[in-house]
Amino acid sequence: MNRHLCLLTLCQGLFLTNNVTLIAINGLVGLSLAPLGWMATLPIMAYVVGGALSTGLVAKTQARFGRGASFQLGLLVALLSCLACAYAVATKNFWLLCSATLVAGYYSANANLYRFAAAELALPAWREKAVSLVLAGGLIGAVIGPNLAQRTRGLMSVPFAGAYVTLSGVALLAMALLAFIEFPPLAVKQSASAGRPLGKIMKQPAFIIAAATGALGYGVMNLLMAATPLAMQQCNLEFSDAALVLQWHVIGMFAPGFFTGHLIKRFGTLPIMVLGLALNALCIVVALAGVDLQQFLIALFLLGVGWNFLFTGSTALSLQTYRPEEKDKVQGALNFFVFATLALTSFSSGVLVTTSGWRLLNFGSLLPLALIAMALLWLGLLRRRAV
Repeated sequence: MNRHLCLLTLCQGLFLTNNVTLIAINGLVGLSLAPLGWMATLPIMAYVVGGALSTGLVAKTQARFGRGASFQLGLLVALLSCLACAYAVATKNFWLLCSATLVAGYYSANANLYRFAAAELALPAWREKAVSLVLAGGLIGAVIGPNLAQRTRGLMSVPFAGAYVTLSGVALLAMALLAFIEFPPLAVKQSASAGRPLGKIMKQPAFIIAAATGALGYGVMNLLMAATPLAMQQCNLEFSDAALVLQWHVIGMFAPGFFTGHLIKRFGTLPIMVLGLALNALCIVVALAGVDLQQFLIALFLLGVGWNFLFTGSTALSLQTYRPEEKDKVQGALNFFVFATLALTSFSSGVLVTTSGWRLLNFGSLLPLALIAMALLWLGLLRRRAV
């Protein structure tokens, strides 16, 4: 792996440090500040809604200014929004917290393109492996994120305010690392009409399946992950237990990145994505078996590994659907579908876990898994006919 991919992997790790910490604390902070209990995950929802609303703007800034400048702008937004979150917690302003996380979504929309940038930094034969290895950088977030949330929760007089301030420092560190990455220059002046119309590209079966499986797989993962700290609190488990579960969940999400690309190259995208779907289903079986610490731990770990196989597979599949001059608008569209699904599941997780409980939440996850199964079956039939 070349130096630029190594640095991008570190940036991915710092991005996941931000995300894991926000997941660990935003629901709990929201629960303490929200006017009503079911609104607890609104700060998480605002984060992903901000990401969805930013996908078009991010696509334009990427096309006009290139990867490096757009990624730096995203990190600047992360730094400022984390400071705003800290102020919101200190002043007990729930709506300011939601607004700050909404703005932070711009950073998330930017950083979610790191995986595509990785493919551009590698030789064509290594694209799948580059995507997989950069995603593996999320292991940094798995180690640092939960520990950062736990160790900084009491850093200031107001609980969790110190965590948000620390995250602004994480963004500053990522800005320094990103400055040393040389991304491929823009070959031509991009325009909104570059390449084929987006509508035509989106009609391709490969795009439909990549978008559907990527968004739904991410949605199921987020539905269960966002609700886990709240569900564990309802089961009288300690915050340290929730931090441990989230840590192993994120390890499950990104540790397979060291070999998922190799598996895809050897066995193809479809078998790996089917395996990811099976692991997600097994996660629900374990979660329904009980609410002790070990059930949460095993279920969330399986959920993470299943997500990795589905999401890496869908990303590799999407690389086949566009030309170089079409990448910004296509990647923006793919991210929009992901963020729109995340917005729905972030809100649903808080409502379901606080009103109906952890068990019903898991049963509800079976519907998107069934839709993923149908999409993968369609992909298999299309490939069989093409032989």
